[in-house]
Amino acid sequence: MKQGALIFDERSDRYDIRFDLADYYGGLHCGETFDVMVGGRWKPTRIEYGDDWYLVGIRADDLSGLRVRI
Repeated sequence: MKQGALIFDERSDRYDIRFDLADYYGGLHCGETFDVMVGGRWKPTRIEYGDDWYLVGIRADDLSGLRVRI
């Protein structure tokens, strides 16, 4: 598994995972699953889109910067 941080790519209007300065996942699509660090523990989730992007079961005002692993 690789760890990184969620970032919003304005060109594609979707979230991506940044692993390193020039290493990206390539864009997340609805239904993709991964783990997110919440309260010091990894929690499984998936990304979805409604009125905006959100993670199922995760409360966050802004997804950018959240630590994830995939």
